[in-house]
Amino acid sequence: MNSPQLTIITGASRGLGRAMAEQLLAVPGQRLLCISRRADDALAARAREAGVELEQWQQDLADPVPAAARLAAWLQGLDGQAFDGVVLINNAGTVGRTRPLSQAVAAELSQALRVGLEAPLLLTSAFLAATRGWRGERKVLNISSGLGRNAMASQAPYCAAKAGMDHFSRAVALEEEALGGGAKIVSLAPGVIDTDMQVQLRGAEADMFPDRARFERLKAQGQLDTPESAAAKVLAYLARPDFGNNPVADVRDA
Repeated sequence: MNSPQLTIITGASRGLGRAMAEQLLAVPGQRLLCISRRADDALAARAREAGVELEQWQQDLADPVPAAARLAAWLQGLDGQAFDGVVLINNAGTVGRTRPLSQAVAAELSQALRVGLEAPLLLTSAFLAATRGWRGERKVLNISSGLGRNAMASQAPYCAAKAGMDHFSRAVALEEEALGGGAKIVSLAPGVIDTDMQVQLRGAEADMFPDRARFERLKAQGQLDTPESAAAKVLAYLARPDFGNNPVADVRDA
Protein backbone atom coordinates (compact mmCIF):
# COMPACT_ATOMS: atom_id res chain seq x y z
CA MET A 1 0.00 0.00 0.00
CA ASN A 2 1.28 3.47 -0.86
CA SER A 3 2.17 5.72 2.04
CA PRO A 4 0.04 8.88 1.67
CA GLN A 5 2.19 12.00 1.73
CA LEU A 6 1.38 15.69 1.31
CA THR A 7 4.06 18.08 0.07
CA ILE A 8 3.77 21.85 -0.42
CA ILE A 9 6.43 23.62 -2.51
CA THR A 10 6.81 27.33 -3.19
CA GLY A 11 8.58 28.61 -6.30
CA ALA A 12 7.77 25.36 -8.11
CA SER A 13 7.51 26.69 -11.66
CA ARG A 14 11.24 26.79 -12.46
CA GLY A 15 14.72 25.87 -11.33
CA LEU A 16 15.19 23.77 -8.21
CA GLY A 17 11.53 24.01 -7.19
CA ARG A 18 10.36 22.74 -10.58
CA ALA A 19 12.84 19.87 -10.48
CA MET A 20 11.73 18.85 -6.98
CA ALA A 21 8.07 18.95 -7.99
CA GLU A 22 8.71 16.77 -11.02
CA GLN A 23 10.64 14.20 -9.00
CA LEU A 24 7.96 14.07 -6.33
CA LEU A 25 5.43 13.13 -9.00
CA ALA A 26 7.20 9.76 -9.16
CA VAL A 27 6.62 9.08 -5.44
CA PRO A 28 3.70 6.66 -4.83
CA GLY A 29 0.97 8.10 -2.64
CA GLN A 30 2.12 11.68 -3.13
CA ARG A 31 -0.22 14.65 -3.09
CA LEU A 32 1.41 17.88 -4.21
CA LEU A 33 0.55 21.57 -3.82
CA CYS A 34 2.73 23.95 -5.85
CA ILE A 35 2.65 27.68 -5.11
CA SER A 36 4.13 29.93 -7.80
CA ARG A 37 3.38 33.09 -9.73
CA ARG A 38 2.31 31.00 -12.71
CA ALA A 39 0.88 27.55 -13.32
CA ASP A 40 2.86 24.90 -15.19
CA ASP A 41 0.78 23.04 -17.77
CA ALA A 42 3.56 20.52 -18.46
CA LEU A 43 3.79 19.64 -14.78
CA ALA A 44 0.02 19.19 -14.65
CA ALA A 45 0.17 16.85 -17.64
CA ARG A 46 2.90 14.77 -15.99
CA ALA A 47 0.84 14.55 -12.81
CA ARG A 48 -2.13 13.20 -14.76
CA GLU A 49 0.10 10.62 -16.43
CA ALA A 50 1.51 9.57 -13.06
CA GLY A 51 -1.88 9.52 -11.37
CA VAL A 52 -0.70 11.99 -8.75
CA GLU A 53 -3.00 14.58 -7.22
CA LEU A 54 -1.50 17.98 -8.06
CA GLU A 55 -2.87 21.39 -7.19
CA GLN A 56 -1.25 24.63 -8.39
CA TRP A 57 -1.85 28.06 -6.91
CA GLN A 58 -0.87 31.19 -8.78
CA GLN A 59 0.17 33.29 -5.80
CA ASP A 60 2.54 36.23 -5.55
CA LEU A 61 4.57 35.69 -2.38
CA ALA A 62 5.54 39.35 -2.36
CA ASP A 63 2.10 39.65 -0.71
CA PRO A 64 2.57 36.92 1.89
CA VAL A 65 -0.27 37.59 4.36
CA PRO A 66 -3.09 36.38 2.08
CA ALA A 67 -0.88 33.51 0.89
CA ALA A 68 -0.42 32.30 4.46
CA ALA A 69 -4.12 32.72 5.24
CA ARG A 70 -5.03 30.72 2.15
CA LEU A 71 -2.64 27.93 3.09
CA ALA A 72 -3.98 27.78 6.64
CA ALA A 73 -7.60 27.56 5.45
CA TRP A 74 -6.72 24.89 2.86
CA LEU A 75 -4.89 22.72 5.38
CA GLN A 76 -7.68 23.08 7.92
CA GLY A 77 -10.09 21.70 5.31
CA LEU A 78 -8.09 18.47 4.91
CA ASP A 79 -8.30 15.29 6.94
CA GLY A 80 -5.08 15.41 8.91
CA GLN A 81 -5.37 11.75 9.80
CA ALA A 82 -5.14 10.74 6.14
CA PHE A 83 -1.41 11.44 5.73
CA ASP A 84 1.63 9.57 7.00
CA GLY A 85 3.72 12.67 6.43
CA VAL A 86 3.32 16.33 5.49
CA VAL A 87 6.07 18.65 4.28
CA LEU A 88 6.39 22.37 3.56
CA ILE A 89 9.29 23.30 1.26
CA ASN A 90 9.96 27.04 1.28
CA ASN A 91 11.92 27.31 -1.95
CA ALA A 92 10.86 30.62 -3.52
CA GLY A 93 13.38 33.46 -3.42
CA THR A 94 14.91 36.23 -5.49
CA VAL A 95 18.36 37.80 -5.74
CA GLY A 96 16.74 41.03 -6.91
CA ARG A 97 18.79 43.57 -8.80
CA THR A 98 22.51 43.05 -8.11
CA ARG A 99 23.87 46.35 -6.83
CA PRO A 100 25.20 48.02 -3.66
CA LEU A 101 22.61 48.78 -1.01
CA SER A 102 23.34 52.49 -1.39
CA GLN A 103 22.00 52.33 -4.95
CA ALA A 104 19.08 49.98 -4.36
CA VAL A 105 15.43 50.79 -5.03
CA ALA A 106 13.33 50.67 -1.86
CA ALA A 107 10.41 48.83 -3.46
CA GLU A 108 12.75 46.17 -4.86
CA LEU A 109 14.41 45.67 -1.47
CA SER A 110 11.00 45.27 0.13
CA GLN A 111 9.94 42.71 -2.46
CA ALA A 112 13.11 40.66 -2.06
CA LEU A 113 12.67 40.45 1.71
CA ARG A 114 8.97 39.70 1.48
CA VAL A 115 9.52 36.81 -0.93
CA GLY A 116 12.73 35.52 0.63
CA LEU A 117 12.05 35.89 4.36
CA GLU A 118 8.60 37.16 5.27
CA ALA A 119 6.74 34.62 3.11
CA PRO A 120 8.64 31.57 4.45
CA LEU A 121 8.13 32.81 8.02
CA LEU A 122 4.38 33.33 7.56
CA LEU A 123 3.85 30.12 5.61
CA THR A 124 5.76 28.14 8.23
CA SER A 125 3.62 29.65 10.97
CA ALA A 126 0.42 28.80 9.10
CA PHE A 127 1.63 25.28 8.31
CA LEU A 128 2.66 24.44 11.86
CA ALA A 129 -0.56 25.80 13.37
CA ALA A 130 -2.86 24.10 10.87
CA THR A 131 -1.15 20.69 11.04
CA ARG A 132 -0.67 20.50 14.79
CA GLY A 133 -2.36 17.32 15.92
CA TRP A 134 -2.04 15.57 12.56
CA ARG A 135 -0.96 11.98 13.01
CA GLY A 136 1.86 11.97 10.44
CA GLU A 137 5.40 13.27 10.61
CA ARG A 138 5.63 17.04 9.97
CA LYS A 139 8.64 18.65 8.32
CA VAL A 140 9.60 22.13 7.14
CA LEU A 141 12.45 22.41 4.64
CA ASN A 142 13.72 25.92 4.03
CA ILE A 143 15.94 26.29 0.97
CA SER A 144 18.74 28.54 2.19
CA SER A 145 22.09 29.46 0.65
CA GLY A 146 25.76 29.76 1.45
CA LEU A 147 25.18 33.51 1.13
CA GLY A 148 23.15 33.37 4.32
CA ARG A 149 26.34 32.29 6.09
CA ASN A 150 28.99 34.11 4.07
CA ALA A 151 28.33 37.70 3.04
CA MET A 152 28.80 39.00 -0.51
CA ALA A 153 28.89 42.57 -1.78
CA SER A 154 25.87 43.79 -3.75
CA GLN A 155 23.74 40.95 -2.36
CA ALA A 156 22.59 42.50 0.93
CA PRO A 157 18.86 41.66 0.62
CA TYR A 158 19.48 38.07 -0.47
CA CYS A 159 22.12 37.53 2.24
CA ALA A 160 19.79 39.06 4.84
CA ALA A 161 16.83 36.91 3.76
CA LYS A 162 18.80 33.68 3.88
CA ALA A 163 20.52 34.53 7.17
CA GLY A 164 17.10 35.34 8.63
CA MET A 165 15.74 32.04 7.29
CA ASP A 166 18.58 30.17 8.98
CA HIS A 167 18.00 31.87 12.30
CA PHE A 168 14.21 31.59 12.40
CA SER A 169 14.68 27.88 11.64
CA ARG A 170 16.88 27.58 14.72
CA ALA A 171 14.23 29.33 16.83
CA VAL A 172 11.40 27.15 15.53
CA ALA A 173 13.43 23.99 16.15
CA LEU A 174 13.84 25.04 19.78
CA GLU A 175 10.13 25.77 20.10
CA GLU A 176 9.01 22.49 18.59
CA GLU A 177 11.29 20.54 20.91
CA ALA A 178 10.59 22.49 24.08
CA LEU A 179 6.85 22.88 23.63
CA GLY A 180 6.11 19.42 22.25
CA GLY A 181 5.08 20.37 18.74
CA GLY A 182 7.17 17.61 17.26
CA ALA A 183 7.74 19.14 13.84
CA LYS A 184 11.23 19.00 12.30
CA ILE A 185 12.70 22.02 10.53
CA VAL A 186 15.91 22.46 8.53
CA SER A 187 17.28 25.46 6.65
CA LEU A 188 19.33 23.73 3.96
CA ALA A 189 21.95 25.15 1.61
CA PRO A 190 21.47 23.16 -1.63
CA GLY A 191 24.85 23.83 -3.26
CA VAL A 192 25.58 25.94 -6.33
CA ILE A 193 22.98 25.28 -9.01
CA ASP A 194 22.72 26.36 -12.64
CA THR A 195 19.45 28.30 -12.45
CA ASP A 196 18.08 31.63 -13.65
CA MET A 197 19.65 33.23 -10.56
CA GLN A 198 23.09 32.22 -11.78
CA VAL A 199 22.33 33.70 -15.20
CA GLN A 200 21.28 36.93 -13.50
CA LEU A 201 24.47 37.08 -11.43
CA ARG A 202 26.70 36.43 -14.44
CA GLY A 203 24.88 39.15 -16.32
CA ALA A 204 25.17 41.79 -13.60
CA GLU A 205 27.04 45.02 -14.29
CA ALA A 206 30.68 44.45 -13.34
CA ASP A 207 31.01 47.86 -11.70
CA MET A 208 28.00 47.05 -9.51
CA PHE A 209 28.96 43.48 -8.59
CA PRO A 210 32.60 42.82 -7.58
CA ASP A 211 32.12 39.02 -7.56
CA ARG A 212 30.70 38.63 -11.06
CA ALA A 213 33.88 36.97 -12.35
CA ARG A 214 33.55 34.27 -9.70
CA PHE A 215 30.16 33.23 -11.06
CA GLU A 216 31.44 33.33 -14.60
CA ARG A 217 34.23 30.93 -13.58
CA LEU A 218 31.81 28.54 -11.89
CA LYS A 219 29.90 28.24 -15.16
CA ALA A 220 32.99 28.04 -17.38
CA GLN A 221 34.61 25.36 -15.20
CA GLY A 222 31.48 23.19 -15.02
CA GLN A 223 31.14 23.57 -11.25
CA LEU A 224 27.39 24.19 -11.24
CA ASP A 225 24.98 21.42 -10.33
CA THR A 226 21.95 20.88 -12.56
CA PRO A 227 18.54 21.57 -10.99
CA GLU A 228 17.66 17.90 -11.43
CA SER A 229 20.78 16.66 -9.65
CA ALA A 230 20.41 19.22 -6.87
CA ALA A 231 16.74 18.34 -6.42
CA ALA A 232 17.60 14.67 -5.96
CA LYS A 233 20.16 15.57 -3.29
CA VAL A 234 17.76 17.89 -1.47
CA LEU A 235 14.94 15.33 -1.46
CA ALA A 236 17.37 12.66 -0.26
CA TYR A 237 18.33 14.96 2.63
CA LEU A 238 14.64 15.51 3.40
CA ALA A 239 14.19 11.72 3.67
CA ARG A 240 17.17 11.21 6.01
CA PRO A 241 16.30 9.69 9.40
CA ASP A 242 18.34 12.42 11.11
CA PHE A 243 16.47 15.26 9.35
CA GLY A 244 15.99 18.03 11.90
CA ASN A 245 18.91 17.13 14.15
CA ASN A 246 20.76 20.17 12.78
CA PRO A 247 18.32 22.98 11.93
CA VAL A 248 20.89 24.78 9.75
CA ALA A 249 22.64 22.44 7.35
CA ASP A 250 24.23 21.96 3.94
CA VAL A 251 23.17 19.30 1.47
CA ARG A 252 26.81 18.21 1.33
CA ASP A 253 26.91 17.43 5.09
CA ALA A 254 27.78 13.82 5.87
